Amino acid sequence: MYAGPDDAPAIASATVDYASNQVTLTGSNFSPAGVAPTVAFESAALPVVSFTDQSAAASLPATWTAGSYTLAVTNSNNQTGVYRMTLDAAPPPLDKLRYHAEGLWSPWALGGTLAYAGLLQELNAPKEWGYGWAAYGRRVASTEAGGVIHGVLAFGLDSTLHQDPRYFRSGRKGLWRRMAHAVRDTVLTHTDSGGETFSTWRMGSAYGEAFISNLWYPDRLDTVRLGFIQGSLRVGFDLVTNLSAEFWPDIKKKLRRNK
Repeated sequence: MYAGPDDAPAIASATVDYASNQVTLTGSNFSPAGVAPTVAFESAALPVVSFTDQSAAASLPATWTAGSYTLAVTNSNNQTGVYRMTLDAAPPPLDKLRYHAEGLWSPWALGGTLAYAGLLQELNAPKEWGYGWAAYGRRVASTEAGGVIHGVLAFGLDSTLHQDPRYFRSGRKGLWRRMAHAVRDTVLTHTDSGGETFSTWRMGSAYGEAFISNLWYPDRLDTVRLGFIQGSLRVGFDLVTNLSAEFWPDIKKKLRRNK
């Protein structure tokens, strides 16, 4: 079928979500046949997260610096629309705050809090709190309070030290290389200026939360050893989150194709 100039994608706007490192384009003729369009960032193809005929969301490259960039959308008719957008080097403070708030109060985070408190209830940990709904509520409150402490410390550290808390997906191929990237980005973090440094915000908030939250636990549990173990578990959970961010978009794509 002939595709004329009027069938070319028309990009009206580009909105960047710095917390998720994604760009959402809005316009028309992105997917006239219901097929995923190709989104290019300075000629490099971006992973498309979602799309309709009027919009397309794609993951930005793992690393970039502040500046003006060309985005291009090519639809199934092989027609291309071009848009020029500007990227800031670092997420604004409010975006950092939102990033940590979503990590604490998103549906997944709240579900994790309830599930973790349920596990502690099943294990009767700590045993001094006992069983029953009152004990479960205490464990939920304790877990949520720990999360609040973690979020406050993380936001304070990454804002003060100009560190970027976002995870940037690897552009490399291969399971092991991408897993290694997720591990590396748990220990290291990007800076607001686009560089890389030790993830002080992550380590400080993880271990800080552990030692502070242990203050309301029974005295036998308020120890340096337990604080170190709990802080290390928090870092381990962050690694799992990074692995999920690295591979889950690809898994979702495959699931959609198999429907």
